[in-house]
Amino acid sequence: MYFCALKEKNMRQVYFDNAATTQIRSEVIDAMTICLKNNYGNASSTHSFGRSSKSLIEGIRKEIASYFNVSAGEIVFTSGGTEADNLVLRSAVRDLGVTEIITSKIEHHAILHTIDELVKEYDITVQYVNIDANGMVDYNHLETLLQSHKKQLVTLMHINNEIGNMLDIRGVALMCKTNNALFHSDTVQSVGHYALDLQDIPIDFLAASAHKFHGPKGVGFCFIRKGSGLKPLIFGGEQERGYRAGTESVHNIVGLGESLKLAYTNLEKESAYVKGLKEYFISKTSKELPKVEFNGCSGDMEKSTYTLINLRLPVSEEKSAMLLFQLDLKGIACSKGSACQSGATASSHVLSQILNTEELQKPSVRFSFSIYNTKEEIDYVVEILKGLLN
Repeated sequence: MYFCALKEKNMRQVYFDNAATTQIRSEVIDAMTICLKNNYGNASSTHSFGRSSKSLIEGIRKEIASYFNVSAGEIVFTSGGTEADNLVLRSAVRDLGVTEIITSKIEHHAILHTIDELVKEYDITVQYVNIDANGMVDYNHLETLLQSHKKQLVTLMHINNEIGNMLDIRGVALMCKTNNALFHSDTVQSVGHYALDLQDIPIDFLAASAHKFHGPKGVGFCFIRKGSGLKPLIFGGEQERGYRAGTESVHNIVGLGESLKLAYTNLEKESAYVKGLKEYFISKTSKELPKVEFNGCSGDMEKSTYTLINLRLPVSEEKSAMLLFQLDLKGIACSKGSACQSGATASSHVLSQILNTEELQKPSVRFSFSIYNTKEEIDYVVEILKGLLN
């Protein structure tokens, strides 16, 4: 009813919430539709229908592995990034002897909440690496935390999903390797947007999710370095080399494979286009809305991802509560933070670590971009913001 009403009013709709999820490419939908029609056999079955599905899955696994310069056996399909994060963290403590986890307080809740549960269940300690006023990791402090005789796992996200800050993932991986610590990274916001050579980056585990790079929801993968000793989180059959029991969702894996292939085939051209949108947004905002401030390093093209920006707006506390609603009424989709926190009344756990009390009273909004956005849409959003801020 809601979208029908918008259509009837001929209201312009602008989708700037790509960090939450992306529009599925038409090529991906076509590939999934063909699979649903033709490859309906259970991949665990030994007859020709099953072998056809199994062959399709293994071909995609091999292709995905090639993008990261790893072996096919190191790619495990999951339901998404959250499951991949849980698989790594829980098995690391339960099966690999990890007694100390090093992380930050601005990680995704798939990490933080899982760690909270592990602390309740196991005799482990958690160390939080310091971050500066812009949310950047203090690498010197991380080096100090790694001087421990405990079995350690470091888990730090490559790109922060709220403020876009980028971790020196290669530097941290080398640091962990030097200090005999395991390293896991939630790379949900970077896979499909950045090239990652995992022979050059000695990381042990990473998580990815298809719906962040124009693929379907409900499917992703976990990279598990060969010989890690990681054990399954879900038990049952022997699917996914025993790491993840359950009948494979063949059409979703096809969608994942097709979306990642298109992302990396077109990476140079498409990343340049989206980068141009962010640069234009920064320029336009700085000119038209000079009192707006950028949270974290999101306004710095060198220190943050090209896919998102996080603005703090000079709005009174009274107007703040209704800002996202007012933007929605104008057909603009954006976010105050992670979509996983939608409906929560508490302020962003990320921003609460880097902003003071007065700054937190002002509304912060995340705009995230994709190949389907335009500069004309940015012009529209800035004009609407000007009207709301006056």
